[in-house]
Formats: sequence, C-alpha cells, structure tokens
Amino acid sequence: MKKNINIGGFALDEGRAFIIAELSANHGGSLETALKTMEAAKNAGADAVKLQTYTADTLTIKCSRPEFTISGGSIWDGKTYYDLYSSAYTPWEWQPVLKEAAGKMGLVLFSSPFDKTAVDFLEKMNVPAYKIASFEITDIPLIKYAASKGKPVLISTGVAEKADIEEAVAACREAGCCDIVLLKCTSSYPAPAEEANLRTIPDMAKRFGVSAGLSDHTTDNAVAVAAAVLGASVIEKHFILDKSINSPDASFSASPEDFSAMVKAVRTAEAALGSVRYELTPASRRGRAFSRSLYAVSDIEKGKIIEYTDIRSIRPSGGMHPRYLESVVGRKAARDISRGEPVSRDMFEDG
Repeated sequence: MKKNINIGGFALDEGRAFIIAELSANHGGSLETALKTMEAAKNAGADAVKLQTYTADTLTIKCSRPEFTISGGSIWDGKTYYDLYSSAYTPWEWQPVLKEAAGKMGLVLFSSPFDKTAVDFLEKMNVPAYKIASFEITDIPLIKYAASKGKPVLISTGVAEKADIEEAVAACREAGCCDIVLLKCTSSYPAPAEEANLRTIPDMAKRFGVSAGLSDHTTDNAVAVAAAVLGASVIEKHFILDKSINSPDASFSASPEDFSAMVKAVRTAEAALGSVRYELTPASRRGRAFSRSLYAVSDIEKGKIIEYTDIRSIRPSGGMHPRYLESVVGRKAARDISRGEPVSRDMFEDG
C-alpha cells in the first residue's frame, strides 16, 4: 500500500480511515442548507466534505435524442442528463464560501472536477486533493490534468475494469502524481451489499501500489465497517441533513444519525483490530482470577498421603498451576490442610 499520503493535514494509513461526507446535490439548492450539512457532518464524525464541481454544460449537452435520456433501471430514469445535472449541481460561487466555512469547522474540503475549467477553478481555491468520479475514470486527459497539480488524486472505480484502472493510475504517474487513492465503488444507487466485493480493496492496494479505500453507496453500515477491517484508508459516503430535502441523491445518502453510527462502528472496528500481541491486556489480566488452579477439596490431616479426591483443579486462581496435580498426588501432607485452601508447595513433605 502507498504510504504517507497527506490530505489537508490528515495522513492516510491503515490504522484510521479518512472519512469523507459527500455533499453532492444534498444541499437542495440552498447555500444555508449546505453550510448546515457540513456542520452536521462534522458533528457526525466526518474528517472531510467533498463537493462536485461541474455545470450541466461541462458534463453534457442539452439534447432530446434517446441516448441523452437516462434509462436502465436507475432512480433517475426518464430525466435527461442535462436536466438532472442542472438540478443537482453545486453553484461554483458557493464553493469558496463552503471551503472557508469548512476550515473554520475543522473539516477538510475538496471536490470532484469534471473538466479542466473545474480543475482551474479549484486550484484557485487551493483544494488539497482531487477526486475523480467513477464515470470519469476513462477521461484520461482530465485525470492527467488534475494529477499534474501536485496533489493527491482519489479515483472511484465503480464502472472500471482492471484495464481502465491500470490506465488511470498510469496517467496519474505520467503526470507526476504518485499520491493515488483507488476507491472500490459499486455504481448503483443504492448499491446492494452483495455486490461490494470488498476483498478488492487490499488487492488494489497491492496490485497497483497505491492506497485504497471505499466509496460506499449501500444503505448498511456493515459494508463500511468491513472495509475498515480490510485496511481501507478512505471511506466516502453521501451525507444528507434531512431525507426530505429535494435531492436526486437523497435515497442513498446517510442521515446525520446513520452517518454518526457508521463512524462510531468504523472507529470501534479499527480499535478492535489493535496489533498482533500475545501479552495480556489489563482487562484480560484481571480475568486471570477466574482461571483454574489447585485447591484442597476436603480436610486433610497432617501425614495423610494425598489422593485425587483431596486435590482438584478448580476455579479460581490462587493455588498451584494445574500442571502440578500429578506431582502433588501421592505426597504426604506436612500439616493439616483445610478444605478450600489454595494448594502451595509448603503443604507437603519433601520427597
């Protein structure tokens, strides 16, 4: 896995995922809602907020031909691409305002550019990284241009085959960018968990020599937790302040409560992974009190030859280790021993 990638002061590593709240169209056309959404994302545990920088005209053209109308079973079927993007875009004049506000909140803010003019605009904002959306992974000129700016590039792989990923990674490196993060993504909205194929995350990291994470469109926190366990350095999820907001992405976006629960579950999973160790933790050491040891289970008079019915391996600890049972049986008691006494070496005569 590629190490030492830094995004806005956050170092990506295997121990703590960089968690991104994707704003997308979930501002509902209101700057005030966008600002409140960022504040809620911060309170829910997000490290960063990601925007999308495009207009309908930088993504597509206004055209009534059938191929410009969405179909195929998506939640946007029947809309033209132009109409969808016209309603979903984040006004560019908001974005410097959002970045300044994010900085005051302690959030990293960056964006997905969808053409070179967006990259130029975001460069003026001094964003700390660029995200290439799944559907843009084949736009090699865009990837090269973004990668040439000397900042980390995150790339979603939702519609990519291995050859597409290879070409995109090579384009970044050709442009001088080696700080690359590939995000496993299922470009279905919402995405079924059984199509997540999260084992691809560590494979991508190893195969392409990059950092790897998850762009999550499922509605279940278990997918993000599993990604964290597999070493995801980044987890991205769409975030919405209120599901009632008129947004094309509302149905697969996490509410503040859901996002907060996801973050807590991810952080718990990361803490539970810990490190490889066989020494007892303080909690486990306290539990040793319940371990078995040797105790007298009957009153034993001085001089009696110890039998199996006199000594047993039982809970709690305190007596000799159970491994010594065989060496104790057959020896002579050096003194009277009361039932319930922990067995010790000085109870028996030598020999």
